[in-house]
Amino acid sequence: MAIRMKDIAADLGVSVMTVSKALRNEGHLSSSTRERILKRSKELGYQPDLNARSLVGGRSSLIGIVIPDLMHPFFAAMAKLIARALRAKGYGVAICTSEENADIERHEIATFLSRRVDALILASTQCSGAVEAFRRIEEEGVPYVLTDRIIPGLKAHFIGSDDRAIGILATEHLIERGYHRIAHIRRPGISTGVNRFRGYEATLKRHRYTSPDKFVVDVESSDGRGEQCGFEAMQRLLALKTRPDAVFCFNDVIAYGALKAVLDAGLRVPSDVALVGVSNLASLSFWDVSPVALTTIDQGISRLADLTSNLVLELIQGRPRARLERVLLPPTLVVRAST
Repeated sequence: MAIRMKDIAADLGVSVMTVSKALRNEGHLSSSTRERILKRSKELGYQPDLNARSLVGGRSSLIGIVIPDLMHPFFAAMAKLIARALRAKGYGVAICTSEENADIERHEIATFLSRRVDALILASTQCSGAVEAFRRIEEEGVPYVLTDRIIPGLKAHFIGSDDRAIGILATEHLIERGYHRIAHIRRPGISTGVNRFRGYEATLKRHRYTSPDKFVVDVESSDGRGEQCGFEAMQRLLALKTRPDAVFCFNDVIAYGALKAVLDAGLRVPSDVALVGVSNLASLSFWDVSPVALTTIDQGISRLADLTSNLVLELIQGRPRARLERVLLPPTLVVRAST
């Protein structure tokens, strides 16, 4: 027989309301009372009746997360940390991938809305001006937060990195190291790629450096095929009559591909070509496999996940907000052997 809150209350000699507050981590309860209730509910195997809760309060206690690629370490880590924080508050979490496809993303959003999720978190693949994809979310009255990627023209809560600052920080570092022919492998079409390129471009201009058009190479994927794209882009740069002596890569996945191309060409990193990535994937132990430790820009995944999950919980609880949240986290340079 399923354990109910009234069973826990009777067992501990407290009210059902007290048990409810403890399980939801709400209200003013002593830490000893809260811990006692949580401990006993775990011992008894209590599971909340989500269907009943949905019928009574109009909520499903389910939050949907849509990310571009579950295989990408950055998005996987971010989703994991957000899910952990939300589960600690009693919410179920469903995670899906859009595979960098706007149509798939719209389908997943529609599926989540049909399941009456309490909120959505989106690292969106929608292009600039594609606000129609979010119209139904707003019509349904479901709160949502954009993370990592901004959609120009869409008025929405956003938690992410200061991508222009990332481009500035990476390029400034290469200039300070004495490099003069600085190339960039970029990911066009998404806000992260656009703004990192703007930071790179502005920094070169400020230092009166010139960069040939051929020094900027676009890639079609920075996730699932990111390493291959980085490898091929680097080969194009190495084939130039005057090759770059340093490359700022859109992210670490692309940078690892670029690194392989440099080494395969019989060149040395950083004496022949220096490399900078973004994301600090080496901080995730399973990605610390590079033959040359990669200098990178850390985006603060833990902080990003904390701010995103906290904002979503506040929106679900209906706390009044005077304005839309737009948080840009400052990046941090992590210097390693590749520069």
